Amino acid sequence: MQNVMNVNQIEYKIVKLLGHGKGGYSYLAERDGKFYVLKQIHHEPCEYYSFGNKIEAEKNDYNRLLRTGIRIPKMLDIDIENERIIKEYIEGPTIYELVKNDAMKDTYLVQVREMAKVVYESGLNIDYFPTNFIVQDDLIFYIDYEYNNYMEEWNFENWGIKYWSKTPEFIEYMEQH
Repeated sequence: MQNVMNVNQIEYKIVKLLGHGKGGYSYLAERDGKFYVLKQIHHEPCEYYSFGNKIEAEKNDYNRLLRTGIRIPKMLDIDIENERIIKEYIEGPTIYELVKNDAMKDTYLVQVREMAKVVYESGLNIDYFPTNFIVQDDLIFYIDYEYNNYMEEWNFENWGIKYWSKTPEFIEYMEQH
């Protein structure tokens, strides 16, 4: 891992890897005493998902989600050439960590259902997997920009909810990772 990465000729110090998803690697980055998320797009194969232009998709997905009004981190900069994005850093535990540590609150389920209703009304599904949600000041933020056109089988009540408590699906995932 590089110690420094540039986004549009602005240097960010990489602190640590936050996560690795279908589309890229997300790092905690620091500049001038402030923290950010730097996402580096990757082109690793994904068996169950096909992509077009990932960096353009990130930009377009961000703008569409922004219009829904759900809580997402701000996109602060985008470097098309190097396929890097700087996002606002939302500090806090993921829903995954809260479920794993028996620290979930009913209010988080209420909030995700409100988000699900809003994105459904926009004809969308977001990725309800609990690593994609951070809690800060008792508010949940969807930290991914990915969405798909609405399909009932992938909505929160039919798919996402399976991972928002210690269900057999959650436990199986936890044991495999």
